[in-house]
Amino acid sequence: MLYNLAIVIYDFLVHLAAPFSRKPRKMMKGHWVVYELLRQQVEKGERYIWFHAASLGEFEQGRPLIEMIRAKYPDYKILLTFFSPSGYEVRKHYRGADIVCYLPFDKPRNVKKFLDIANPCMAFL
Repeated sequence: MLYNLAIVIYDFLVHLAAPFSRKPRKMMKGHWVVYELLRQQVEKGERYIWFHAASLGEFEQGRPLIEMIRAKYPDYKILLTFFSPSGYEVRKHYRGADIVCYLPFDKPRNVKKFLDIANPCMAFL
């Protein structure tokens, strides 16, 4: 319950800061378009392995795993999500993933919607 409250407060603060700061503005924009992007790019019938990196540093630590999984399972598509604008902006064109996007704020409705569209068969969070 405390976690859910913290997410709501964080979401509110990002919205509040967006008009004054580029980073929250980019985050909000990325979160607004994530579902449409997924609907356009997720191919029905394909199997997706989902990797989530909260930040660029976390991505760099997990990158060898992504590349190993990509090599070992070439028939699977790679979905890569970021929470931070710094990670997303630097790696949005990463060739090791088929889809790169933001992860929506961690609210039950957002999680359900994201998983319903992406339908990953495996996740590395």
